[in-house]
Amino acid sequence: MSTPVAYDSKIEGNVIFTKLDSAINWMRKNSLWPMPMGLACCAIELMATGASRYDISRFGAEVMRFSPRQSDVMIVAGTVTYKMALAVKRIWDQMPEPKWCIAMGACASSGGMYRSYAVLQGIDTLIPVDVYISGCPPRPEALIEGLLRLQRKIEGEHSFLAQKPELTAALS
Repeated sequence: MSTPVAYDSKIEGNVIFTKLDSAINWMRKNSLWPMPMGLACCAIELMATGASRYDISRFGAEVMRFSPRQSDVMIVAGTVTYKMALAVKRIWDQMPEPKWCIAMGACASSGGMYRSYAVLQGIDTLIPVDVYISGCPPRPEALIEGLLRLQRKIEGEHSFLAQKPELTAALS
């Protein structure tokens, strides 16, 4: 198995050889712009993660965007009611590709303790979820671990082939 990045310190100018997918994925994973969908008590822990004590900016997700057109990670934090489900879906559809979703907390992941006619039993019935974070509410450390899991997932994607299939068809 070849390494995705090769570095030779003997070459003047510090030349790095890599694959296009590896370079694109490295840029994407280190510059995530979260769209915080704080729907209940998990949103308090989400805000704590962005504060100075936990400092989510260390992992490249510092810029919280409240505009779906400027976001690439939706963090669904809390109870998703059917009344809010349409708004969450609309915001998800407005986000540009590539995009990812983190379900934060028991309520976002499975409806939590609310087995009710008014509560969606997991956001994955509405939009695709990439990372699930358990807890009620999960601690900021758990959200950081979920973000690191998402970064590892992004590292392994075939970004160029998935995003530009018409260019790869023209090359072959």
